[in-house]
Amino acid sequence: MSELFLSGVPENLVRQALDRAGGNELASGKFASPESSAALAVNGFGWFIERPALLPPFPNLDDIEWSPMSVEIERQMRFPWNGGRHPWLDAAVVTESCLIGVESKRFEPFRDTKHVVLSNAYDRDVWGEAMDPWCAMRDRLRSEPSHFRYLDAAQLVKHAFGLVTEAGRISRAPVLFYLFAEPSRVSASARSEHRAEIEAFSVAVSGARVRFAAASWSEWLMRFASPAKTPAVAAHAEALRRKFEP
Repeated sequence: MSELFLSGVPENLVRQALDRAGGNELASGKFASPESSAALAVNGFGWFIERPALLPPFPNLDDIEWSPMSVEIERQMRFPWNGGRHPWLDAAVVTESCLIGVESKRFEPFRDTKHVVLSNAYDRDVWGEAMDPWCAMRDRLRSEPSHFRYLDAAQLVKHAFGLVTEAGRISRAPVLFYLFAEPSRVSASARSEHRAEIEAFSVAVSGARVRFAAASWSEWLMRFASPAKTPAVAAHAEALRRKFEP
């Protein structure tokens, strides 16, 4: 299995995290697929599990004091109730002030039909103050389920609700970061429309307690070569580009 992980990625810790999350990524063979989104996220963030201080800052969050204390892959963000399904994010970064949940995408925006499934459980008055923009997006998606073609907006709403709860538990400000690949085989028009949907979504949920920001993998990887980073970080970025072409 070691060929599935880039050099420096702690395979034992990654396996444990994937096993906790379920999804059967490794045993099913999905992780080994050349188009695996999980493989990109796990390799991209897994390298930093044991060296969180080296994690480069995310684009469009430059006003946040960047002080990563921990980096996890496959972190669950539990709703404020027992039972039912609770969202898992691809990665989570805890800083001194924020809990940043990362949803990573690769080919999914361009090939999957998006389904809006938002049960009445999400209508409970448990999300706290300044969540009206996310609640409005929840309601809009129910009335206009085809509004977004590329962006899985319903998934992002669920993640925001999980994040606001989890961040409250650890006394951090919640941030939802959408990290997307732009595969070269996808048409330029589709990539452009995806970005337009991200921007429209960002405007719609602005001002909420759960902050939303987004950037491409390519944009983030450019920061791995910052003068403040070690050569090993830049080498990791290059290894990600060679293997995944994000």
